[in-house]
Amino acid sequence: MFINKKESLSESFKVYFDQRMIKILLLGSISGFPWVIIGSSLSLWLKEDGLSRSTIGWAGLIFAVYAFNYLWAPVIDRIRIPWLTERVGHRRGWIITMQFVILLCLINWSLINPSANLALVISIGLIIAIASATQDITVDALRIEQIGEHEGKSMQAGAAMAVVGWWTGYKLGGVISLNVAQLFQQMGFGNYWQITFLILGIVIILCNIGLMFINEPQPTNRVVSQKQTENMIQEKLGSPNILTKIISWLTGTVVGPVISFFKKNGFNIAIAILGFVFLFKIGEAFLGRMSVIFYKEIGFTKSDIALYSKGLGWITTVIFTLLGGLFAIRSGVIKAMFVSGILMASTNLLFSLLAWSGKSEILFAIAVIFDDMAAAFATVAFVAFISMLVDRTYTATQYALLSSIGTAGRTTLAASSGALVDWLNGDWGIFFVITAIMVIPSLIFLYMIKDKLNLND
Repeated sequence: MFINKKESLSESFKVYFDQRMIKILLLGSISGFPWVIIGSSLSLWLKEDGLSRSTIGWAGLIFAVYAFNYLWAPVIDRIRIPWLTERVGHRRGWIITMQFVILLCLINWSLINPSANLALVISIGLIIAIASATQDITVDALRIEQIGEHEGKSMQAGAAMAVVGWWTGYKLGGVISLNVAQLFQQMGFGNYWQITFLILGIVIILCNIGLMFINEPQPTNRVVSQKQTENMIQEKLGSPNILTKIISWLTGTVVGPVISFFKKNGFNIAIAILGFVFLFKIGEAFLGRMSVIFYKEIGFTKSDIALYSKGLGWITTVIFTLLGGLFAIRSGVIKAMFVSGILMASTNLLFSLLAWSGKSEILFAIAVIFDDMAAAFATVAFVAFISMLVDRTYTATQYALLSSIGTAGRTTLAASSGALVDWLNGDWGIFFVITAIMVIPSLIFLYMIKDKLNLND
């Protein structure tokens, strides 16, 4: 008789010692860092220059770019960057190009006064968001391609390491940004944020150096499969000529990934997946968009925010992301999604308590710890979930599509977060209660499809 023995916790944890996990950690950091530039750094820069909560909230619409990067993901999957692709690879060539664009934008920001040039500041922020969203397409594809298609445990562990890396880039980037800004402000520099953006440019350069230590697998199977799809379309179009070749290339590039996704899951299940992905993290986004503004209004300094929200929050995120990865490995990614969704809703209520009680460093620390714990569990489960859904023939496009749909809910709807606070007359407590309720519809979608999903596990 065959006995299936469940592996121990220590045996499950060994998957994190795979050398590929360090590379995935670095890729996550490269992906997360730009968010601190157009997130908390831009928000505080505008806040300290006298702009309103509503203006800052609507400025966050630049994040909506992440919701639509799937539109050009097929091109990223197929087009090679001249010169760079031959020397560093297809994926890395795109990442380096986008990092260079972000660096140029930071240099331009360092020369601008936001009060006098708000439209220009937001326009440059939009360019950073576009470059970052484009970079994410290739970062996610390169991360997924580090792991074999049916290595379920490694994929979930890789998702955890990607999340740790993302939060490392975001949190430690925030620590650098806030502390540098505070330092130059105390030294009497009126343009302390502009100087800070130049310092952040140095971090961009270091990210590119680190990227060179990540190998890029040869895309033989992917290229062959894409070519087969293209040839099949061309045969249906009739005799080969320049026009049919162009049409078959465009159709294979844009339509192929979508057809593959719906064919694999079935139409009804595919629609339900997209609905769940869109709704899952809306409440977290509403909280995150206004959190720095809330901290500032309740009386915390930039150094306090850097210590508790960024520094302490990073440590908490790393620990609970790794634990979340283990939980997903041992209990399954679907159960992990349910648990993390409930945790997200529950921990948002701690910020209501902080709002109603007034400034309290202890309560601030507790709220940040539990919020980051819930966010860590939710993000690692979410990343593992959509990573297991993709077809390796269209890795970048399908992951970008799913990720973009998730981002669409977080960015387009959360842009009204500042207006919601104003509508509530600054009642932060009620605002955070509303963000807790927002997770419920997504869990209903997940419950409807949980037994019908086709995952590469």
